[in-house]
Amino acid sequence: MMNKKSIEILKRYRFLSVMILVTLIILAVKPALGIKIYGAALENILGMLGVLPPIFILIGLLDIWVKKETMVKYMGKDSGIVGILLGFFLGSAAAGPLYGAFPVAGVFLNKGSRLANVWIIVGAWASMKIPLLLFEVSSLGIKFTLIRFIMDVFGVLFIAFAMEKILTDEDERQIYELARKMNQ
Repeated sequence: MMNKKSIEILKRYRFLSVMILVTLIILAVKPALGIKIYGAALENILGMLGVLPPIFILIGLLDIWVKKETMVKYMGKDSGIVGILLGFFLGSAAAGPLYGAFPVAGVFLNKGSRLANVWIIVGAWASMKIPLLLFEVSSLGIKFTLIRFIMDVFGVLFIAFAMEKILTDEDERQIYELARKMNQ
């Protein structure tokens, strides 16, 4: 008989469990394809292990060094244009793949950042990284890069503020609660 904790773990990781089962079936039916699948999965895991530890160290330092009052002042509900600009800067200066942005977002939410500012960080992290812009200028030209960059700025702002408006107070409370649980 499974206890409540085991059932909760199975529910939480049901997608992963189904994917493992499917890939095991593929491995049994078509071994060459199964080996390719597990090789790619191992490569992705090793890539994540190379990126996540530095991100988690920086998150820990951010959590310790930056006081909640400071975060609320510069990134909170009343931060205005300062919070927006800081969000764009932090997102575009960030290193690493997008999945590194989510633990960072959790710390910012825990410290009292405004939801829109956190979504600006994630949006900028996804589409406006400085090294990407430099590569883009050299490959596609300054005109294309500027047009895409300006469209990204407006797109990220629109999405961040639209999401903030669409969410109910209960939705917002749940997001902050999930961020709090994640950082425990």
